[in-house]
Amino acid sequence: MIDFFETLIRVIPIFVPFLLEGAEVAIQIAFGALIIAIILGFFLALMLVLQIKFVRFLARSYVEIMRGTPALTQLFIIYFGLSDIGLSLSPMAAAIIGLGANGSAYLAEVFRAGIGAIDKGQKEAALSLGLPPIEVMRFIILPQAVRIMLPPLVNYAVQLLKDTTLASSVAAPEIMFRARNLVMETYLSMQIYLLVACIYLTISIPLSRLASRLQKPVLGEAH
Repeated sequence: MIDFFETLIRVIPIFVPFLLEGAEVAIQIAFGALIIAIILGFFLALMLVLQIKFVRFLARSYVEIMRGTPALTQLFIIYFGLSDIGLSLSPMAAAIIGLGANGSAYLAEVFRAGIGAIDKGQKEAALSLGLPPIEVMRFIILPQAVRIMLPPLVNYAVQLLKDTTLASSVAAPEIMFRARNLVMETYLSMQIYLLVACIYLTISIPLSRLASRLQKPVLGEAH
């Protein structure tokens, strides 16, 4: 045990800068995937609340397929499968698109629930005053729904950051990919993965605290 900690202290100045470069890549992947998930998820949510059966069917089918299959499988299809038909993507691009597409299915339900939580009477009153449906959604429904959507959105961002470890499976140079390379070179698996866990905790704990703070006002209003 003493040898373990002596080795850990000795390698921290050597390994941490290398792993932090991977953490920076992980944050870039998470940010890019989050943008895709928010944009695509919002449009899917709008499709889900429309009164057009075919449009709702398309959106629901996409959500069920993406939520019903592992994210790792989706990454493999995007990175390896698309290359078989002549569309090659870089590991970073494949990771961002794959995680973003997967996350959009989850955020679609978050956004749909947020929109559905707003009293229908407000929408009916606005329509009766002659406001177009687009303006009702933009100026009345969405500003209120955003406050409900924000806490689960931040929680999803925290989970997404942790899910970037999947990107190592398609050789994206994020933190787990670098950690595995270090383990193969040094055989110090316990020390290296402990450092990785500490880096993730340093990033994710403040985000989790932020999500908790955002959730309190929403829960207070609900009561």
